[in-house]
Amino acid sequence: MPATALSSCLEPAAGAVHPPLEDNQGWCASCGKYHTLAAEAAWQECLGLMAQLARYQRLDFGHPDSGPLDVRCSTQPLFAANGGKMFGVLLCQDQQGRCQKLRAFSGQYNGLWHIDGWVPPVFDTVAFDALNATTEPVIKQLGQQIELSPDAIKRVLVEERRHLSQALMRDIHALYKLTNFRGQTCLLTEVFQGNGAPPTGTGDCCGPKLLNYAATHRLAPIALAEFFWGCESAAGSRIHGQAYPPCAGRCIPILGFMLCGLELEPCPTLR
Repeated sequence: MPATALSSCLEPAAGAVHPPLEDNQGWCASCGKYHTLAAEAAWQECLGLMAQLARYQRLDFGHPDSGPLDVRCSTQPLFAANGGKMFGVLLCQDQQGRCQKLRAFSGQYNGLWHIDGWVPPVFDTVAFDALNATTEPVIKQLGQQIELSPDAIKRVLVEERRHLSQALMRDIHALYKLTNFRGQTCLLTEVFQGNGAPPTGTGDCCGPKLLNYAATHRLAPIALAEFFWGCESAAGSRIHGQAYPPCAGRCIPILGFMLCGLELEPCPTLR
């Protein structure tokens, strides 16, 4: 990750008022315990990030004044219908005891996995793109054939498409490797504590991206908070500028493993 992703912690904003934030926590099957990471102390940093998003109206804050700007980094699409996105900040401490800050956006941003100053995904994006480039066109072609085929053939094609989609998802999940603060690295499918296979997008949210980066770069988490930025969702479940806890279906089932080791003193990955 570029050095611009780390910066000194900002001073808390004076007079900021908000509802109490829910801590980040999850069950770890590896050690049989719940692990928790506070959220409250990171909220002021979230407010600082909101101020930057409002001021610059783009994500590449460190871009030089001269030269062309990448239009994909603009925040304008966030305010289109259902265009909002989750953002997160992790406060942590480096090996020298200095307070550091990491920031993340959920999933891709306008087709970008990597933007200078933001933590990367938990998987190899080159391998991810190669998998999709090989299989996605076949799946789309089957979809077109399904629309034009009689029912007898359609059922066969639907089944073929289902098997291809499931195989692609298994291959994609095999790319997701998560590291915790005990120094353990496991596949996403090995640590997921939900029912069935992990839903699409598991591991792509802000929390897992931030924690994985911290664990693999010898940074000790202090607090983690997330907020929504942009046009609210159609169902009204996400509101612009509001804090939200980790999602129940994708994040909580892996947070226990990812937070494991934080209670150790000293944490093995921080020695």
